[in-house]
Amino acid sequence: MKLSFEYGHGLMDAELPDNTDVFIPGETIPDPPHLPEDLIEEMTLKSIRNPIGMPPLPELVKKGSKVTIIFPDRVKGGEQETAHRKVSIKLILQELYSVGVEKKDILFICSNGLHRKNTEREIRNILGKDIYHEFWFSNQIINHDSEDYENLVDLGSTESGDPVIMNKYVYDSDIAILIGHTQGNPYGGYSGGYKHCATGITHWKSIASHHVPKVMHRQDFVPVSTKSLMRTKFDEIGEHMEKCMGKKFFCCDAVLDTKSRQIEINSGYAKEMQPLSWETANKRTFVPFAEKKYDVLVFGMPQSFHYGDGMGTNPIMLMQAISAQVVRHRRIMSDNCVIICSSICNGNFHAENWPYLEELYDMFQKDSMNTLPDLNRYGQYFATNEEYIRKYRYGYAYHPFHGFSMISSAHIAEKQTAAVYLVGAEQPGYARGMGLKTRATFEEALEDAKRKFVGENPNILALPKAFKTAAVHLMMKDEEFNGEELHHHHH
Repeated sequence: MKLSFEYGHGLMDAELPDNTDVFIPGETIPDPPHLPEDLIEEMTLKSIRNPIGMPPLPELVKKGSKVTIIFPDRVKGGEQETAHRKVSIKLILQELYSVGVEKKDILFICSNGLHRKNTEREIRNILGKDIYHEFWFSNQIINHDSEDYENLVDLGSTESGDPVIMNKYVYDSDIAILIGHTQGNPYGGYSGGYKHCATGITHWKSIASHHVPKVMHRQDFVPVSTKSLMRTKFDEIGEHMEKCMGKKFFCCDAVLDTKSRQIEINSGYAKEMQPLSWETANKRTFVPFAEKKYDVLVFGMPQSFHYGDGMGTNPIMLMQAISAQVVRHRRIMSDNCVIICSSICNGNFHAENWPYLEELYDMFQKDSMNTLPDLNRYGQYFATNEEYIRKYRYGYAYHPFHGFSMISSAHIAEKQTAAVYLVGAEQPGYARGMGLKTRATFEEALEDAKRKFVGENPNILALPKAFKTAAVHLMMKDEEFNGEELHHHHH
């Protein structure tokens, strides 16, 4: 069977055995129905006016109230006219204005966390031109800056001992509104809810309490679940912020489908709203598909996706991307599963985005660095590098500590597979330097894997569009996910 997989700016063909199974999110098994376009506004407003576990906005604000509206960066969430951010923010503004809140007292904050700050154009695409024009020119739309110490506040630690340092504009406001989305995420199950504030408006020291090996290399992290220690830490950090602020976040989260369309909208108190969002999201995200365990997963990566241009060529970012697939799909992989992935891997680190990753990669090649966690001890050293910090603050680069969450994730592919083959690398040495096997084509890689790892007749799963769609978490057909754990139905 002939299939095509992402590769650079184009595709690479593969001739795979005829009994290969194929999964494409939203197509192979359809998503739950999304809201019809003409009902989106109505359903969003209904949710905003009937929040779960807290009073509606008009009872929480009045004339003179200071409001922060926190929205996720461009990494996910859709930019179509009916995208959740555009619709919900417009309606929320109407609710605020209806009780006398003044435009001058509203501040929009892009919750980029340690991601790179979003450019003016990206913010316009996220918020739509109306909101952009209303607030941009009066300096009322900003990016979170986790190194701007004048505008951060240190809230001590959670009971687990995790530091909480947060955005001071949010802390000082009378109400903080979190616009999020509930979409499958390898880090803690889902985006949205408390994950949004715990990662988006904090500081590297807060992130260093959960995006690190001691949390990400635990058994509860793979396969992905909403019960991992990482998720618990997100919730603890978010609840600690609420306790210190003396107010609850007002969340407005949409459960999104493969094309970032709204399936359901939930608003209110994260602690009570998250579990309800997850009930619907589980139906789209945890997909009971596989009738057998797979020995080989095949997919490809474009040059640009998710974290930005160069993600599919930067050796550390491409490892993180491979690992994300493992975290999502581990339930359907056999114990000696092999991954075959295409990437042009041409030595393009895209230093504008990731100025520190080439240095990190070079360190990994030396000084008794045998596995990626051996690099982790340099997290603080990189996180305090003034030049890299300046590039994050003023040069639209990722924060240097972000690389350490990437290497923590990147190690998972090695831990959980028998081998990873990278095919089509233009500079294969970069892939070998990350511990990957390199071959020119999918066919050659499969032949080698058969000889060494999976035998003559492996079960193969192809995942075309793995990085072009909002991913799912695949499960065995007889597994049922209820948020707590998996139940096997024996027939």
